[in-house]
Amino acid sequence: MAETKILVNLERCVGCWSCAMACKIGNGLADDAWWVTVRTLGSGEGIDRPAGTYPNLSMGWLPVWSESCVFCAGRTRDGKQPYCVYNCPTEALVFGEEAAAAEIAQLRAAGFRVFELPVWENQKPGITYASRK
Repeated sequence: MAETKILVNLERCVGCWSCAMACKIGNGLADDAWWVTVRTLGSGEGIDRPAGTYPNLSMGWLPVWSESCVFCAGRTRDGKQPYCVYNCPTEALVFGEEAAAAEIAQLRAAGFRVFELPVWENQKPGITYASRK
């Protein structure tokens, strides 16, 4: 059975765009094509603006996979991780049905909320998120 699951631990994501850039370069995408983008979760008043007021500021990031994502089928068929997962410097991404299930169980036990984006986001199926918030 093909692996079709990525778990994103939002507590580890630092918004570095390594996942998106690795995907773009590894899959040879055109300059204007992105299969992974990273949203900034802050005030909503511009990119990379935190929510709140000093000293109580907060900001987070949300990697989003387009429906065009193929989970790097050529790599995963050879037993390798997708480019996005392999290149994540904070290990915020976990790939594979079994690995994701084990990690989800641990995160839930630690009080994390586990969820998927709503259908209207048009995200690739198989992406699950975990967050303390």
